Amino acid sequence: MTNTRETRTSKAVLGAATIAMGLIAGVFYIFACAVMPALARSDDRTYVEVMRNINVVIQNPVFFLGFMGALALTAVSAWQLRGAACARWVWAALAAYALVFLVTMAFNIPLNNALAAKGDPSTLRKHFEGPWVAWNVVRAVGSTVALGLLTRALLVHGRFGRSS
Repeated sequence: MTNTRETRTSKAVLGAATIAMGLIAGVFYIFACAVMPALARSDDRTYVEVMRNINVVIQNPVFFLGFMGALALTAVSAWQLRGAACARWVWAALAAYALVFLVTMAFNIPLNNALAAKGDPSTLRKHFEGPWVAWNVVRAVGSTVALGLLTRALLVHGRFGRSS
């Protein structure tokens, strides 16, 4: 980064990626340690109804901005910072979050879609709860790792990326 404007832009994008990643890691974390354990105490009908409601309500522009933004901003940041001292941290964060994104698409969303089907709440829950909770823990850990890597990148970029 030789240009001051490029340096400021790359820091802003890296900062935005870190914030988006923190928000998404927080979503997966809160599901892992509060939402799903609370729902586990519910009867089958309530469990299925609440999860269906969550699955509908979470599909909103604010959530998608963070969920997709974490991926897009991290990718843009990795590209902008190629060759910089912090680049490897950003690329590692991108790989970690790409895995989270893939897990969401391959496992959690299909489970959500199956839960939306008509059927006996007990049967639906039986096929949903264990796998969804396990894959969500993978997402929570992966996005938290990505957040840590982006935080490290910010620290390295701030220390070695100064142009003034």
